[in-house]
Amino acid sequence: MRGFPRRRQADPAGTGASSRGALPAEYTYSGGPASADASARWPRRVFSQGSDPDPRFSLANERTFLAWIRTSLALFAAGVALEAVNLPIVPGLRRASAIVLILLGAAAPAQAWFGWVRTELALRLGRSLPPPLMAVPVGAGLMLVGVLVLLGLIL
Repeated sequence: MRGFPRRRQADPAGTGASSRGALPAEYTYSGGPASADASARWPRRVFSQGSDPDPRFSLANERTFLAWIRTSLALFAAGVALEAVNLPIVPGLRRASAIVLILLGAAAPAQAWFGWVRTELALRLGRSLPPPLMAVPVGAGLMLVGVLVLLGLIL
């Protein structure tokens, strides 16, 4: 069956063979130099450096990018819903919470893009993976929203 490469099993006996047998060469990835058509890929500043990483890592990086985009959409939706639904929250605190959620929703795509670029470069150059830039600000913003909504319900 063709598809994603299978993971090699550990060799407990140290014989050089995996417990399922050796994988065909088509299932292994040697990671070659940056392809000759790197100038045709965008962004050039990412794809012109280093060598192509294992496709599984690039695809995982893309899934993380998409997760930040989903988070952005959820934050926008929460901000709009908080303001649109008539909840028993002090109006000023409700509006402040909605604005913070919408601002966080606007910041998440920046994390998606810059995080993807930084991680892809690290993969291509064989460096350690960088930490997310916006994880702490988004977490702090969500805690602020929680406090504002709680205060709005109590007051």
